[in-house]
Amino acid sequence: MKTIDKFLLTGKVALVAGGSGGIGRAICAAYAEAGAAVACVDANADAAADTAAAIVKTGGRAIAIECDVTSEASTRDAVERTVAEFGALQVLVNGAAGSDAGGTVLDYDLAMWNRVFAINVNGAFLMSKWAIPHIARAGGGSIIHIASQLGSVGAPDRVAYCGTKGALIQMAKVMAMDHAAQNIRVNTLSPGAVETGRMLLRAATMQQAREMYGPKHVLKRLGLPDEIASAALFLAADASSFMTGADLLVDGGYTAW
Repeated sequence: MKTIDKFLLTGKVALVAGGSGGIGRAICAAYAEAGAAVACVDANADAAADTAAAIVKTGGRAIAIECDVTSEASTRDAVERTVAEFGALQVLVNGAAGSDAGGTVLDYDLAMWNRVFAINVNGAFLMSKWAIPHIARAGGGSIIHIASQLGSVGAPDRVAYCGTKGALIQMAKVMAMDHAAQNIRVNTLSPGAVETGRMLLRAATMQQAREMYGPKHVLKRLGLPDEIASAALFLAADASSFMTGADLLVDGGYTAW
């Protein structure tokens, strides 16, 4: 196999949960460009449809599926619809993430705490639960949990978010051991701060976000969605065939300090 071919996903099917967000949308586009048929799965049906339509417009194969990742029925339906449409499933990206105001354990009530974990962690659990049998039947594949650099280091007032991202990193390690015999690789991808709409939860403008968070990275800037999508393509493709149970940090040097 030529080196360039190892970065292609020709003939493969990918499901991207959280597929309408900045990073998720970029991953969907990168996978389609690499030859995969893509299910763009998101709670925001209109945004998922827009992502899928943009792929189809450029000659790719994609469908949009509305899905609540906290629901057993909804996650199972998303997986089954993907397989029914495309005939198989080889790649799963768990990128759905909830928005939380942040705070210490004293600031959260139980419902708020559970909601963050329900989306960030339970969503990855449920999607994986339904997807793994299909990936195994397809001969194996790759599961990628989108974690964060904050799954490896702490940040003040981010106890719930950091907790969920650390959980995903540990989940991937155990899942990698549990499903290696089925030829399923499981890794996490941990971005640093990236220029997406989520940055505006903690900054008034993107320029302010750049000024606030850029200096926390060795490269002195925020990441771009396409840079994270390139790493997600590597983890999905045969280029990373000897990589499982690992956390791929694409964080501009955030954790190098």
